[in-house]
Amino acid sequence: MDITVLGGPAPQRGLGVVAPFDFALDRELWRWVPDDVSLHLTRTPYVPVEVSPDMARIVSEHRTLRDAVLTLSAVGPEAVAYACTSGSFIDGIAGERSMCAAMCQVVPIPATTTSGALLDALAEFGARRVAVITPYTRSLTDALEAYLAEGGVTVTGRAYLGLTGEIWRVPYQAVLDMARGGVADGADALFISCTNLPTYDVIPQLEAELRIPVLSANQVTVWAALHSIGIPAVGPYQALLDPAARSGLPGPAGPAVPSPGPLAGEPSELLRREGEGSDTPMV
Repeated sequence: MDITVLGGPAPQRGLGVVAPFDFALDRELWRWVPDDVSLHLTRTPYVPVEVSPDMARIVSEHRTLRDAVLTLSAVGPEAVAYACTSGSFIDGIAGERSMCAAMCQVVPIPATTTSGALLDALAEFGARRVAVITPYTRSLTDALEAYLAEGGVTVTGRAYLGLTGEIWRVPYQAVLDMARGGVADGADALFISCTNLPTYDVIPQLEAELRIPVLSANQVTVWAALHSIGIPAVGPYQALLDPAARSGLPGPAGPAVPSPGPLAGEPSELLRREGEGSDTPMV
């Protein structure tokens, strides 16, 4: 076959992604992207710091973000996203907005962050009461709750793993355990935090069980970044992306399914559940 008759590869639109140095889920990001869009990823410089508020601030310094966007500018992306939840919520809404402004200083294209995308996604559903689950320590989970409160969102229940590294190794089972234990009655939605936590395949299952929209860090990041250039993200059976899935859910404040209890699996010994001021280990 003479491949010259094909005229070359199909035209692609580009989306730049800045990720923390320890990001390991490139393949998961691609799952939300349509075939005619290419992701161009770059990472922040390595620093020998565990996942913590200090790390969140270090990887999100404006100079670091500007340098990363400058690198990405060589391939001409139409928009850029900073794929880091903790890094973009650690200094509140003002801090998140200043990160977007810093990225736009390099190239005048749409810029978004994971935490900014989260508030946009919650607004899409009119969700004001949200359950959150994280792989973080308590201090980072507290900072996420404070960020959401600043955005007018109340955290109705939460659970966290207390991890400080290698978050990408957390299995789906642990994510399911956290979700089933962290969602309290009256939640309008569930948010699964951290772009280094695998979530793609658990979203449809949790939405079917909990009967509320389930949002994850990588999902909202790709959704918002693509939306900024007029392209829909793909994700069958995910309410944020699939109208059929959304129509099958009740409105905001729909009833949450009671937790069936923790399942046998991975780091349940690390899991902490919180609600109404409690801090009780899940066993």
